[in-house]
Amino acid sequence: MTSSATQGIKTVLHPVSDLASAKAVYTALLGVAPQTDESYYVGFEAAGQHIGLVPNGGQQGMSSPVVYWHVPDIEAKLAEVTAAGATVKEPAHDVGGGRLVAAVTDLDGNVLGLLQDR
Repeated sequence: MTSSATQGIKTVLHPVSDLASAKAVYTALLGVAPQTDESYYVGFEAAGQHIGLVPNGGQQGMSSPVVYWHVPDIEAKLAEVTAAGATVKEPAHDVGGGRLVAAVTDLDGNVLGLLQDR
C-alpha cells in the first residue's frame, strides 16, 4: 500500500431532475437548510458530510449518486487507482475554492469520485 490513503467518504452528489422538489425532500431528510442554494447546485452540511444536489445531473453523465473519497493528493491517488485497473472518467480539475475533483470507473463501471481540498 502507499501513503496516499483516503480520508473517507465525506461528499455524496445526487443527480436530480427537479431541484426545488429535491431540495425540499433533502431538507426534510437531513433536518438542516442548505448551506449552498443556487440554481446550479444545492449543498447541505450534515453529520460531517456534504450532500449535494446536481440539477440535470443525468445530462452531465450522472446515472446515480456519486460518492467522493477525500484524499490528500488527488494526482497520486489517480495514478494509484488507474495502475490498479480503474479508468479515468473525469480528470482532476479545480471546481472553485481550491477544491479539486476527479472521477474514475472501476472494472464494473462503478463511478468513484476523488476530492482534494487544498
